[in-house]
Amino acid sequence: MVYLVVLAIIILSFFYGVSVYNSLVRKKTEMEEGWSSIDVFLKKRYDLIPNLMETVKGYASHEKELFENITKARNLAQNASSVNEQGQAENALKNSMMNLFAIAENYPELKANQNFSELQNELTSLEEEIEMTRRYYNGTVKENNISIESFPSNIIANMFNFDKGEFFEISNATEREPVKISF
Repeated sequence: MVYLVVLAIIILSFFYGVSVYNSLVRKKTEMEEGWSSIDVFLKKRYDLIPNLMETVKGYASHEKELFENITKARNLAQNASSVNEQGQAENALKNSMMNLFAIAENYPELKANQNFSELQNELTSLEEEIEMTRRYYNGTVKENNISIESFPSNIIANMFNFDKGEFFEISNATEREPVKISF
């Protein structure tokens, strides 16, 4: 009878271990899928930026430094190799694009240009999609990291070398500060 109880405990432990392992694999895969979705939207945005810059160049050709900064930021973002590097590069690109739109405010005929308006709307839509996929990705990273750090799943995670994921965060501390509005 004791052997049957021990055998049952071993079998249940084995199936529990398999279940935890499969759960960790699922969470890792969801995290990778979330990052892949971010990557797809970022690629769309990177492809849109040169079209937007060409449209603006026709009206503001003397803004050479701005165009160089955007191109440099875009290249850095495209070549980022880690989540942290990607976050920093994305912040730089976002700031450069904000400068582009600020310059566009000085050119009423550019703002009225149909192509510019369509590209700006498409970029805005892409930014919303990127934000949603970032939230999804960070949610999957959170679940993955909790599973890797929680007992008893941490034992299996350590046995099979499951790694914690990196959150896609704002790296610039000033962007976390509340916006000051004054009238």
